[in-house]
Amino acid sequence: MGLFLEFTSIVILATLISIILRFFKQPLVVGYIITGILIGPHLLNVADSTQYIDLFSKIGITILLFIVGINLSPTVIKEVGKVSFIGGLGQIIITTIYGMLLALFFKMPLVYAFYIGLALSFSSTIIILKLLSDKGDLPKLYGKVTVGFLLVQDLVAIIALLSLSTFSTAHGVNLTQTLGILFIKLFAIIFIVYLISKYLFSYAIHHLAESQELLFLFSVAWGLGLASVFYLIGFSEEVGALIAGVSLSVTPFADGIAARLKPLRDFFLILFFVFLGSNMVLTNISQILFMTIIFSLFVLIGKPLIVFLLMNVLGFNTKQSYQSGVSLAQVSEFSLILAALGVSTGQLNNTTVSLITLTALITIAGSSYLILYSDELYPLLENVLKKIALRKTGKTIKDSASNNELLLFGFDRVGRDFIEAFDKLGKKYTVIDYNPQMIQQLEASKIPFKYGDVEDVEFLQELQLNKTKMCISTIPSIKVNLLLLKKIREHNEKAIVIVRALEIEDAKKLYELGATYVLMPHYLGAKYATTMIKRIGLDVKGFSEEREKHLAYVNKR
Repeated sequence: MGLFLEFTSIVILATLISIILRFFKQPLVVGYIITGILIGPHLLNVADSTQYIDLFSKIGITILLFIVGINLSPTVIKEVGKVSFIGGLGQIIITTIYGMLLALFFKMPLVYAFYIGLALSFSSTIIILKLLSDKGDLPKLYGKVTVGFLLVQDLVAIIALLSLSTFSTAHGVNLTQTLGILFIKLFAIIFIVYLISKYLFSYAIHHLAESQELLFLFSVAWGLGLASVFYLIGFSEEVGALIAGVSLSVTPFADGIAARLKPLRDFFLILFFVFLGSNMVLTNISQILFMTIIFSLFVLIGKPLIVFLLMNVLGFNTKQSYQSGVSLAQVSEFSLILAALGVSTGQLNNTTVSLITLTALITIAGSSYLILYSDELYPLLENVLKKIALRKTGKTIKDSASNNELLLFGFDRVGRDFIEAFDKLGKKYTVIDYNPQMIQQLEASKIPFKYGDVEDVEFLQELQLNKTKMCISTIPSIKVNLLLLKKIREHNEKAIVIVRALEIEDAKKLYELGATYVLMPHYLGAKYATTMIKRIGLDVKGFSEEREKHLAYVNKR
């Protein structure tokens, strides 16, 4: 079959299967993997040009990580970096130990047990980012923390792959030296990228942005180019693409670049999942079926439980800990590479590789459902999760507030502006937030606060909403604001309630439910700009004064 016909057949088959799964409201990712299995050597055997599919899939992965990097600004890294490092490293260590013990229970050799435990500890960056992006949860706190966990996992996976391959060829003699040289190269290239982004992009990218096509072409070239550089120095293309994205995240054109790249990402990622399915090694299934089921249950249930308890100890509430846990409930594509390395070095046999592969297939499919329907599953598990939590919210972070006359939900974004307004009113107020980092800022600034999640109905009932005179929510989620508004109106018809919305239809829903005023940042910004134009006209000096005022405000925030 010619390359063009083969490629066309794969796309048509993936489309047909996706339509069927879409009709039954199933994750499309599962359909792509099924397509790969069907075209693979075990069934239809039509994927002859696997090297081209592999190439296209790598392009999709690179673009995906590039877009994630664009949304992962240094501010976000600062916000969740410490938690992600501690939690991510802890999850890998604990999962590896329990995975090894489970393998040893089945009387596997120690080396096999180590490979299996390590393989089960890694989660699929591609699957998680795709599904969280589809849900719109990447900007949420748990989404940011989950991305941080994945970065730590990817870094450990790269070190593990390099260490095992080096150890197998050099018996560990030059392992430390090899890794040392590698990390020197890494920090050197990151420093160079930092200098380029700070001193070159700030000037050049404005000229590039004069042409949308040129900006798009430059973005692709920068992402793929830096990914290739990282590949050449011994790291994966994914790490390079991610850092390339972070370097562009500080530019004013980051959102536009990400938006234009998403269609390209979606198409090439389909081929990644097809390629993943076509390369599944599914031999000796009858011999390993029982063990596969046990290992899959460990990944789908035990691994999320480990993440849940770690995040709970680190100060996150029940729902955030649960959402991050279920997001990581699958085996990574890195795990399959690790297994292949074990076979090539003679440390693993094909049966163990089949075990890891089949576990990956089951957990990728299963976790897709867990991620997409996590909100629906949470109410069913909430009571159980609260009972097994090692730390209760009240013991983790103490509230400093004693008065609920004025309530502000969400300190991040523009919360400080409202606090200044409250101070001018001379009224007592309380800030509600669930981000441990924001709580630390509030505590340091001696701002009255309560630690809690707005989506926790029991927590809302503790706020004495019947005594509230004004409630303001800066939270962008329409779902959260509808719930909050509903609960306030159940207890208090007279309170002034100001909530936030991003879309006109959402604003209408909030007004219908009883909102006093709906904040719409885009429209308010445009309204202020038009008022400024009417007032200043074409006076360049007047606009310069407004610019300086705005810069002073931005720097203050």
